[in-house]
Amino acid sequence: MNAYADTLTIQVSLTEQGDALIFGADASGYAPGLLVKQRLFAWHEPSFYGTELEIEKLQDELELVVLPAEMVLPFFADPGLLPMHVSWRFEGDAARLAAIAPSLERGIAEQKFIPSFQDYKAGKLRWTWDTAAFDAKSRRALRALAGGENREFIGLHDEQEADSDWDEETSGLTGLVAAFSAAVFQRYYSTEEAAGDLRRDFPLLFVHDRAAAAAGLDERGWLVATGWKADTLPFRPLLQLLEPVDAEAGGWHLALLLQDKLEPAKLVPVRLAADGEASGTWPSNWKPHVHERSAAWLAHLRASLPADRLAGSPVDVLNAPLSDEDAWRFLTIDSQSLLTAGWQVLLPAWWEEASRKKPRLRAKVRPGEGEGERAGGSRSFFGLDALIEFDWRVSIGDTDLSEAEFRELVARGERLAQFRGQWVPLDPALLSQIRKAMAGVDPRRGLSFQDVLQLHLRRNNSSFTPAVAEKADEGGRGEGSESKGELEMDVELNDHLKTVMAQLTQQTEWPSIPVPQTLHAELRSYQQGGFSWLAFLRRLGIGAVLADDMGLGKTIQFITYLLHVAEEASASGGRRPALLICPTSVLGNWQKEVHRFAPSLRILLHYGSKRLSGDAFYTEAAEVDLVLTSYATSTLDQELLGGYTWSAICLDEAQNIKNAGTKQAKAVKSLPARHRIALTGTPIENRLSELWSIYDFTNPGYLGTARAFAERFGQAIERERDEKRTQELQRLVKPFMLRRKKKDPNIMLDLPEKNEMKTYIHLTGEQSALYEQTVKELMDEVKKVKGIQRKGAILSALTRLKQLCDHPVLLTKEAVPVPEDEREEAAESAMLISRSAKLERLLELVRELRDEGERCLIFTQYIGMGEMLQRVIGRELGEPVLYLHGGSSKTARDRMIEQFQSRELPAAEQPNVFILSIKAGGVGLNLTAANHVFHFDRWWNPAVENQATDRAYRMGQTRDVQVHKFISLGTLEERIDEMLESKQQLSNDVITSSEDWITELSTDALLDLFTLRRDWSE
Repeated sequence: MNAYADTLTIQVSLTEQGDALIFGADASGYAPGLLVKQRLFAWHEPSFYGTELEIEKLQDELELVVLPAEMVLPFFADPGLLPMHVSWRFEGDAARLAAIAPSLERGIAEQKFIPSFQDYKAGKLRWTWDTAAFDAKSRRALRALAGGENREFIGLHDEQEADSDWDEETSGLTGLVAAFSAAVFQRYYSTEEAAGDLRRDFPLLFVHDRAAAAAGLDERGWLVATGWKADTLPFRPLLQLLEPVDAEAGGWHLALLLQDKLEPAKLVPVRLAADGEASGTWPSNWKPHVHERSAAWLAHLRASLPADRLAGSPVDVLNAPLSDEDAWRFLTIDSQSLLTAGWQVLLPAWWEEASRKKPRLRAKVRPGEGEGERAGGSRSFFGLDALIEFDWRVSIGDTDLSEAEFRELVARGERLAQFRGQWVPLDPALLSQIRKAMAGVDPRRGLSFQDVLQLHLRRNNSSFTPAVAEKADEGGRGEGSESKGELEMDVELNDHLKTVMAQLTQQTEWPSIPVPQTLHAELRSYQQGGFSWLAFLRRLGIGAVLADDMGLGKTIQFITYLLHVAEEASASGGRRPALLICPTSVLGNWQKEVHRFAPSLRILLHYGSKRLSGDAFYTEAAEVDLVLTSYATSTLDQELLGGYTWSAICLDEAQNIKNAGTKQAKAVKSLPARHRIALTGTPIENRLSELWSIYDFTNPGYLGTARAFAERFGQAIERERDEKRTQELQRLVKPFMLRRKKKDPNIMLDLPEKNEMKTYIHLTGEQSALYEQTVKELMDEVKKVKGIQRKGAILSALTRLKQLCDHPVLLTKEAVPVPEDEREEAAESAMLISRSAKLERLLELVRELRDEGERCLIFTQYIGMGEMLQRVIGRELGEPVLYLHGGSSKTARDRMIEQFQSRELPAAEQPNVFILSIKAGGVGLNLTAANHVFHFDRWWNPAVENQATDRAYRMGQTRDVQVHKFISLGTLEERIDEMLESKQQLSNDVITSSEDWITELSTDALLDLFTLRRDWSE
């Protein structure tokens, strides 16, 4: 090592990419690369003192240290980076590089660099030094480095001092330029922000076809065109497209103009000859500049335009007349090429605005459509599929054409046509779309009312494309289409339909309909509005979704609607029954409510083993106003119920058909009716497909097919939270959905407060151990299985863990012995309570509210838990406890509800605690005797929980309602609570997401979700 302690000779070779290959030697031979790296770069911080530099072995004895291109000039320009304890000698290329590097590095620091014209023509963006900005000493150094044939490359033209000791064949000039360029990029354009600024300020540097953009230009003209160099000319050249003086004679022309920079309005025409000479009349001081540049203008135009654009006379190559087709191409294609190449172009004043205004097809509804009766007595429209007569109108720019005028204009085969004194652009692709749209709808038959509505909604939503426009768009996108524009379609309503559309979309000013005198109730103002809305949509033949909050009286609004329909039918002599389909649990409630509020309505209950069938059913149904049945029965009796066209079909708790593919949903949707109504407080519980299914019942086809709906809205809204798509869907569903909430200012229910609180509870030691064991078993299993098996394992584990949070007996499935006496019963009860902190806390709260004389509802998902709660709470309180679940009969349900709501039973017989399965008791029940609601285990959906809560928090409630939500600390219940909060926000936006995301989580994410946090466990 001491052999290299005194003097090292350094030599360098630059690669074409600008990297420096460095090796050292002394009289005894080559130095090891590691030693060169350690000595030469000991003070070089950018390479982390040489440690980050690579070594390449060229031969057995020669090792090269590779210095990246961006570091080459900064390193060789700074002699202070060389350690002073070593004697250095730079030879050959290394010495020349060390001599010129300071000048080049100073040029970079002073930003004396320019984009390389030679590299740009080769399709690359590189930087080179601006020789003209260097002092005489630096210029001489560059001459010495360049030598012979390279002088022209770097802009050196002085033949004096042309001697050079740099070998021309191995000069490495290309490598020097690459190193210079890399240093510029590193210092000024290494960040995304700086690179973005460069693209914005000098877009011509980044065009796709750089060779074309530089064609016909010398370096100076190109630097001016890019904006890198200031244009010192007193004028700028422009190319102008001139309109024909006589439209019928034709003859568009191109003209070269010179624009005075000081007086932009001053334009001087120039004739450009085939040899590049310019002629014309211009200020005398312009003359030398014009003659110097004219040949370059011609070369640049030839490189930027098709040859036939420059096929004029020898005196003026631009004076050849252009056809309409040529003019169209110049406006749409050639002008853009010229702008890209750095030219300024003057187009007709009308073109910019006309090119922005896409052709629009408008259906103008004829006067009188939609009101009264047509000749012959047919309805003007009744339903979304009813037809409305119209006339086509086509707008192109500011020009409005009738169908006949449009067809006449298209028949001329022109792309630029003068019509009514205006030039009109006729894009062939868009015209094709218009023709196909016209061909797709027969004006003699009319547009459907659904098309008219969707076209109207589109005015405020440019992304929505109605079905009639979709057909046109598909037809206008064939191969060779020059336009990427889309056909804009609109509808011009007559006065009557304007009113109807306002009533539908704004949901105000519905026709006032008197409340039937046979109604034994006084409607609130919003309820009267809801009844009028239902009657209004019935008159239009449009299905309705009444989606008021639970407790706002959807039942009374529909009963009022039934009375109104019955009265109208009696007056016309065409009375026929309506069909109401509801969950089995609320059949009795509907019977009582109809008898209570509308005793004049005759009801037929179609339910149970003794229900009528065949002709006996039809005979009996013809004599009543309302047939009442359950979802299950309607599925079983689909053929029977489908043999009758009902006055109306109403689905109560319509979320029961949320899964469109089920047999139940298909059966209900197949039943014929003159009007369809869905009642639901939760039009969406988990997925947008549920909303689609309900609309597929009320207004079949309105939201398209299930697949098209999912593709357009599913992922965009549920996962990406696309605001535009959400607004689009809201516009589509709003006209047919009436949704009011309890807290809406205009409702004025004067309901008491609803106070929600979360009760956090520790697991017992037994629960903690079983919880961790279950999680371990799950994680072991999900590592072994994939696909549907993995999903099944996860969902099964979710259920087990939630049951365990309730009580370990639900997981262990152990048999609880039946006590033989009161002492054993007490012991069993104490044992069950001690094993579940949730049960213990629930019992404390129930005792407290019972001491204050209040009643409560307790919701659980699990039958076993409900049975345990009934047994333990009944034993501890010494009073009857009710339990309603899916297996309870209709008679038992009705009896339990009546008992709980009663205030007249003896104290010993009066139940004050009502345990309910959330599925069986979460909808359709009025249980306002309770003012406490316990969610013993959390449901997956906040909308379902709110439905359950609203059994107590509804009209008729006079006390504040306290809602208790139990959460086991440290478990998945606590984590899922955060998900529930998020889903509640989505539900407020009439959108909600699916819980299936849990089954899609990675194994690590699952572990994080399920793992019991030890700081919360006992």
